[in-house]
Amino acid sequence: MSGFGAAGAPVAPVIDGWKHLRTGKVRDLYSNADGEILLVASDRISAFDWVLPSEIPNKGAILTQLSLFWFELLGDIVPNHIITEDVPNSVMDRAVIVEPLEMFEIECVARGYLTGSGLAEYKENLAVCGNALPDGLVDGSKLPESIFTPATKAEVGDHDINIDFKSAAMIVGDEVAEELRDITLSLYNTAADFALSRGIILADTKFEFGRSADGIITLGDEALTPDSSRFWELDEWTPGRSQSSFDKQFVRDWLISSGWDKKSPPPELPNEIIEKTAMRYEEAFERITGTKF
Repeated sequence: MSGFGAAGAPVAPVIDGWKHLRTGKVRDLYSNADGEILLVASDRISAFDWVLPSEIPNKGAILTQLSLFWFELLGDIVPNHIITEDVPNSVMDRAVIVEPLEMFEIECVARGYLTGSGLAEYKENLAVCGNALPDGLVDGSKLPESIFTPATKAEVGDHDINIDFKSAAMIVGDEVAEELRDITLSLYNTAADFALSRGIILADTKFEFGRSADGIITLGDEALTPDSSRFWELDEWTPGRSQSSFDKQFVRDWLISSGWDKKSPPPELPNEIIEKTAMRYEEAFERITGTKF
């Protein structure tokens, strides 16, 4: 598990036999002599494009194990980057060894419900990332059909920016953009149907793709976790208000109420918020996978 340095920046652990490559908002990346990548999920949590100074216990292990569940379930749609789960003991359960990919420079987002930044854009022009939507939708409304809403990738501390399909095509090319859109929506629709069978609404999610050494579009990073998705309670879903969620909504809500300006380093989270968030991550894992964490 990584910690934080004196200046509050994440510090990746030293792992024998692996060279540290970079540290992201949540994950630490390493490489070995064979060119393989060790992808380690920390217990760090980010919100509003900031890495918070507090950690969520067991979060990294939950993200890793839940991603592995989805990778297996969705493997017929698109290949993924997993090589093995046989990792160093110091990062057991929270890490995987993956093949290096040439990553595409867009976030691939699918939405089946209206909320978050999509809702804000909809209120301005009745569209989200160029997808025209009917009038009268509210926070939490189910969309007529799922939509592809790509975004630019941001470095730590910067902000992802929603873009339309044309802008995405300018970044990755027309043909690739079409492939990524189709794969993203297929993954989302399949996962959303599965989640509904477990009493959970998958409101939206984001994927990251790259090309393998063989030139094949491959799913990388994580898949359908509470960090990359909005999961809502089906039985409590009521459009027009904030939904009961399995993600980091407790964290977002507390940060908003704290008076934090989202421009300066974020405050420490209270123990109550940390505990509630950890419980929701664990519950999401158990509800979706059908197994105890």
